[in-house]
Amino acid sequence: MFGNTISMAEKALSYLYKREEVLMNNMANVDTPGFKRTDVSFEEEFRNKLIEASGSKNSRAMPEAIEESHYTLYSRDDSARVDENNVNMDVEQTEFARSGLQYQYLMQSVNMDFKLLQSAIKGQ
Repeated sequence: MFGNTISMAEKALSYLYKREEVLMNNMANVDTPGFKRTDVSFEEEFRNKLIEASGSKNSRAMPEAIEESHYTLYSRDDSARVDENNVNMDVEQTEFARSGLQYQYLMQSVNMDFKLLQSAIKGQ
C-alpha cells in the first residue's frame, strides 16, 4: 500500500538533504575568490521517470523508476564579480529556506501516512 510512497519520500528526502549540504557549501564560500556555485538537479528527472512508469503495465516499473532516479551536481561559469566568484548570498539563502520547507512538508506527509497505517492496524 505505502511501498512506492515511502520509496519516493526516501529518494526525495535524500535529494533535499544533499541539496542543503551543497547550498551550505556555497554560502560558506561566498567570499572565496574563483569559487563557482554548485547546485543539485533531481526534480525534473524524477518527475519524468515517474510519468514514464505510470504508463507502463509492468508492476515493477514504478519501483524501478524510483530506484533509477539520481541527483546530478552541476555548476555554472557565470560570474559577474571581479573575483570570479558567482555565489549570490540572497539566492543561496532563499533556496536553502525553500529546500527546508520542502523537507518539512515531505516529513509531515510521511508522518500522516504512518498515522493512517497505524490507525488501520489498530482498527480505528
